[in-house]
Amino acid sequence: MDYDVIIVGAGVVGCAIARELSRYRWNILLLDKEHDVTRGASGRNSGVVHSGVQVPPGSLKATLNIAGSKQFPKFCRELGVPYRRVGKLIVAQHKRELATLAQMEKDAEKSGIADLKILDKPQLKQREPYINGIAALSSQGEAIFSPYTLNIALAENAQLNGVHIKLNTQVSEIDRSKNKFKLITNNGAYSGRYLVNRSGVWADKLAELAGISGYRIYPCRGEDWVRDKEWAKMINSMVYPVPVAGSGGLGIHLTPAIDGNILIGPSAEYINGREDYRTTRPILNRLYREARQLLPSIDRRYFIAGYTGIRSKLCRPGSTGFSDFLIQEEPKVKGFINLLGIESPGLSAAPAIAQLVRKLIAKGLKLETNPDFNPIRKPKTSFNNLSIAKKAAQIKADPLSGEMVCRCEQVTRREVVAAIQNTLGAKSVSAVKYRCRAGMGRCQGGYCLPRIVDMLQEHTTEEITLHGPGSHMFIGSTKELLKCYSKTGN
Repeated sequence: MDYDVIIVGAGVVGCAIARELSRYRWNILLLDKEHDVTRGASGRNSGVVHSGVQVPPGSLKATLNIAGSKQFPKFCRELGVPYRRVGKLIVAQHKRELATLAQMEKDAEKSGIADLKILDKPQLKQREPYINGIAALSSQGEAIFSPYTLNIALAENAQLNGVHIKLNTQVSEIDRSKNKFKLITNNGAYSGRYLVNRSGVWADKLAELAGISGYRIYPCRGEDWVRDKEWAKMINSMVYPVPVAGSGGLGIHLTPAIDGNILIGPSAEYINGREDYRTTRPILNRLYREARQLLPSIDRRYFIAGYTGIRSKLCRPGSTGFSDFLIQEEPKVKGFINLLGIESPGLSAAPAIAQLVRKLIAKGLKLETNPDFNPIRKPKTSFNNLSIAKKAAQIKADPLSGEMVCRCEQVTRREVVAAIQNTLGAKSVSAVKYRCRAGMGRCQGGYCLPRIVDMLQEHTTEEITLHGPGSHMFIGSTKELLKCYSKTGN
């Protein structure tokens, strides 16, 4: 089938582009090699909407960050995604860092960012009683949200508005002829007039398939720890240290997550593997030590999980320079829209990036509004967040809402069924977890995992996997194994 636009990469930015383009009468295809959206950096980050305080003024990053963050409240409201403004503190712990705070305030003001203020130690303590520091730059524009929920919501809304989504589809060849791109994949061939490269850490490799050389992505791993909800009130805002030049990140920081946990991290470590999602004891120990400098009363006994995301950097290891976003139609390959180096604040900039890509495509395709476009995705209120009266009414109307599958997160059988029956067709333990939070609580699935597996077996004939092909959780039933042993005599 021929398409007007093919987008490769179904993270937040890729799905935001797909949704933005679905506002017009264009035939759009969104591809991803994973079994579900949000499997890459979009589902492995702190869920922060940055105001642009720590981005160099005048850069494309700053421009798109500021424009995107201003649109985020409406963006999340339309898609039914929880969003809460909490502000950010960049904390100085030594006198030598005070000059850096003052310069950061000046740079942010040059970018047009308001609501900035330098807090002295008493003001800092009043705002964050448990935080250690002598001063802080306060920025009120930062907010928190659920990045994986936004990713799923964008994909669902794009699909609702006519975007074709093909998961488990990896591009192996790209042929450019007759003003069209022909993509050869493991699931067949597709052709389109425009090709949008939003493939994250693989973006340079996809560009090479189209004959575009000279780019290189340097994967940089960031590890985080997740703290139990019991200690959620230890911080009210995002808390960052004064950044160290050339560190590759913003420093180990503390973030209150939208669902009640506290996130600690991320680290910044250049690696060779583009999908090496291991968490490592030395890095996690370092996160703990650095977090204690900001929050001395932190206790590692209340860490419940660790996870890793990989930034797609254009800066080589050891570089102390700034690397901007690269978003352009390639001059030598007409119709190829390249997006490289979209690391933080890429999520914050997503609405504005999508609009920029639309403008690039509109130079070659007729821009005709889709009269059936619907920007609204109905919010999905979790059972755990209902009042007691509403919980009782829901259980009375639907007995499946009265059966608790995940005790830590208070997730019902009805919610797990809805997650399994998602419109994108993803069937895995991970797909369920990211849609209803079953398995994300204190016991990390110790109680609910067997129940989720049983329910997956009830609702799908596919093999049970943790996160898609190659992550099989079982080798067969006990009866089958006993038969095998009886035949071999072992």
